Amino acid sequence: MKNILIHGLGQNSKDWDTIKNELETREISPIVPDLFDLTKGRELDYPTVYQAFSEMSESYKDKLNLCGLSLGGLLALNYAIQYPKKINSLVLIGTPFEIPKGLLKFQNFVFKLIPKSAFQSMGVSKKDFIRLSKSMAELNFMESAATLDCPTLILCGAKDKTNMESAKRFHEAMKNSKLVIVEDSGHEVNKDNPRKLVSILQDFWVDN
Repeated sequence: MKNILIHGLGQNSKDWDTIKNELETREISPIVPDLFDLTKGRELDYPTVYQAFSEMSESYKDKLNLCGLSLGGLLALNYAIQYPKKINSLVLIGTPFEIPKGLLKFQNFVFKLIPKSAFQSMGVSKKDFIRLSKSMAELNFMESAATLDCPTLILCGAKDKTNMESAKRFHEAMKNSKLVIVEDSGHEVNKDNPRKLVSILQDFWVDN
């Protein structure tokens, strides 16, 4: 079994370091890809990121435990829908069932005001980041997610009001799912409450 941790849009693989290191002390060795490294040299948009993630996932012969935050959750869900037999379990953290178009427009406006150097620390150019963000506008996996029967853990930070409704709707739609609200955490659960997330992941993966 391969355990894969997938970062969100405003993160890179290093944002999982605390989780990864603690899991390794518990004899769980996760794979933590950097989405921007996987797509290096290609024009960045959602289909390109998904293709690169899918190619990486297909390279593993074992079944997969996929854990994704936000964009990472969308990629995990997308892959599970396309290749359900490859999936052992899913963990979706702060994952929207659809991208609110008003919020997306506002975010993209804000992104344009942020200096280029802020994006470079994530390993992506400002232009590519905004293109990727815009390309997610039409994503909606709710109907397809309802067809999945793999064990699914849906997590949402208690302070993540933007994605709370999505978490509840995914839980209602996915028959083999459990919803957990993570206290003392906003959207980035992996950074806000890593200790709690490690315990949740360990328990879920041991049980499944």
